[in-house]
Amino acid sequence: MDAVRVALLREVLAGTEWLGATRRFAGVLRGSVVSHGGGLLLVGTPGYEPWHLAAHLVDEAAWSGTPELSPTLVRHEARPSDPAHLAVGLGRLTAARRGETLLVVSPGDPCPALLERVHDARQAGATMLALGAAGELAAMAHERLAVPDAAELDLDTVQHLVSAAAGENALPVPRGRRRFRDRLSRLADELTAPPPAPW
Repeated sequence: MDAVRVALLREVLAGTEWLGATRRFAGVLRGSVVSHGGGLLLVGTPGYEPWHLAAHLVDEAAWSGTPELSPTLVRHEARPSDPAHLAVGLGRLTAARRGETLLVVSPGDPCPALLERVHDARQAGATMLALGAAGELAAMAHERLAVPDAAELDLDTVQHLVSAAAGENALPVPRGRRRFRDRLSRLADELTAPPPAPW
């Protein structure tokens, strides 16, 4: 989903709680990785790997000048023969420490093995964020954004809103009011900027 589609989606969602909720969650995510500087670990469940969110965060990190937003995708079935950015297995969660941020994306209840590793990472001092999660995983999270099955938006759409907000919030905010022409110029620069290296 590109910036224009995200802007249209935000117009449609104006007046709902989703815009505020996704921006708050994105603010916590951005604040956690920027203030701690220890890196962002992104993990899903065996049946749902958030590679699409990883790709969007990499793009937002490049566009916003906030490299800390670029995650390490932790995969359940990673193989040594996979490309380097796809070869990080669950063992990486065992090594998570204070200063690192762990973002778990889960459309349902995660498996006990993942819960155990997430619990260990949290005990070691990692900041734990949960997106879409409920139950035990949500209870472990320092911050969470629930996406119930009956919600107006699905988990994929919420991830687009969160990643876009995380990148926007990372942009420096100048003092005083900006003129309309300045805002328009910045938007044109963002929309016409060449994309970062492909995922």
